[in-house]
Amino acid sequence: MILIKNAVLTDEHIEINDDILIEGKLIKYIGKDKIESFMKSPGEKADLKVIDAQGRYVLPSFTDMHFHLRNPGLEYKQTYKEASDACLRGGYTRVVAMANTVPVADCSEVIQTVADSMRDLPLEVIQIASVTKSLQGKELVDFEELMKYTDIFSDDGKNVDNPEILREALKKSAQLGFTILDHDEPETEMVRRNLQILRETGGNLHFCHISRKESMQLIIKAKAEGLKVTVEVTPHHLFSHGLDYRVNPPIASEEDVKFLIESIKNGHVDVIGTDHAPHTEADKANGAPGIINIETAYAMIRKVFKENAISMKTLAKLMSNNPSFMTGTDSHIREGSEANLVILSDEAWKIDSTKFVTRSRNTPYDGWEVVGKVEYTIAKGEIVYDNAGA
Repeated sequence: MILIKNAVLTDEHIEINDDILIEGKLIKYIGKDKIESFMKSPGEKADLKVIDAQGRYVLPSFTDMHFHLRNPGLEYKQTYKEASDACLRGGYTRVVAMANTVPVADCSEVIQTVADSMRDLPLEVIQIASVTKSLQGKELVDFEELMKYTDIFSDDGKNVDNPEILREALKKSAQLGFTILDHDEPETEMVRRNLQILRETGGNLHFCHISRKESMQLIIKAKAEGLKVTVEVTPHHLFSHGLDYRVNPPIASEEDVKFLIESIKNGHVDVIGTDHAPHTEADKANGAPGIINIETAYAMIRKVFKENAISMKTLAKLMSNNPSFMTGTDSHIREGSEANLVILSDEAWKIDSTKFVTRSRNTPYDGWEVVGKVEYTIAKGEIVYDNAGA
C-alpha cells in the first residue's frame, strides 16, 4: 500500500491538493478524510509506504506516442532493459514503438518477439506495425492480420512516397478503424499532399513531429474541416530553435516555435511525443538523424510551459491523457483506476548526458538548464523509479 500525502493531483480535468491511497494495482481512495477513516478502520494495513509530496504534482504517468525501441536488431544502440529504465526515469510507463527495427515490424513474429522480450519489464510497449512491407513503400502489409496485434501503423523514418499506396492505406484505415502515424519530409510539402489524399479517401491520420508554422496551419485548417487528423509536437521542437543538430524534421526557426506554442495554448495540438531515437557516436558522425530525450522530456516541456504560462493540466493532457486515450486506455486520476502515476517537482537542474541510463548520448542539450524532476514513477501500483534511490 502506498499513501501519497499533500500532493497536487493533476490531470486534464482536475488540479486539487489532496492525498491519494494506492492498494494493489489500483487507486483505492482520493481524499484526506476518506483515507484517514480507512486507515483507522479495523484490518491490517500491511507494508504501508508514505510519501510526503508537499509542493509536488501527481499526474497520470506519461505515454509516448513516438518511441524508437531499437529492438529487435539494433541492441547496440539501446537494449530492452535500458529502454525500460530510461522511460521509467522519465516518468513514462507506456510507449508506442516505431516499426523501423531489424527485421522491420511488418509481421506478427516481430511484434510477438517484442512482447516476449518486454514481458518481465515494467514498461508497457505497444509495438506498432509498418504500413508497407520492409518500409519500402511499395506493398501494403496485411492490415487485417496485423490488427490482431495492433491498431496503429507507421513507416516512420520514411515517407510513404507513392500517393496511391497511401491512398489505399487510408481507405483501409477508414474501413478497419486503425490509425496511420505519418512521417513527412520535406514536412510542409508532404503534409499538404497527404491532407489532400485524406480529404479524398477518408481515414485516420496522425502527423508525427510537426515543427513548422505552415505545416501546423494546414493541420489546423484540416481539423476545422472535420477531417480525422491528430498532430504531435516534440520536446526538442519546442525547447530550441535554429539549432544545427541533425533531426528529422530539422529544428526550426523561432517564429515556428512560437507558433507551435500558440497552437498548444489554443488547443490545436493533441500529443507531445518524444521521438526518442538512440544512436551511437559513430552513427551520428555518419549523419544519422535523431535525438534522445525520454529521460529529459518532462523537464524540457515543463520549462517551456512555465515560460509561456501554460498550465500543468495542459501538460497532463498532452503527455498523459490524450496519448493514453489514443492508445486505448483511460489514464485519469480516479478511484478504482489502475495506479500508473508520476510524482513531479519543479526543481531546476542541468542536463548531463553522462548520467543517462540508456547507452546512447546523442543530445545537443548537455549543460542546458531545465525545470522539473521526476521524483517517483509508479506502474500498476508499484514504485518502479525513485529519484532519491536512483
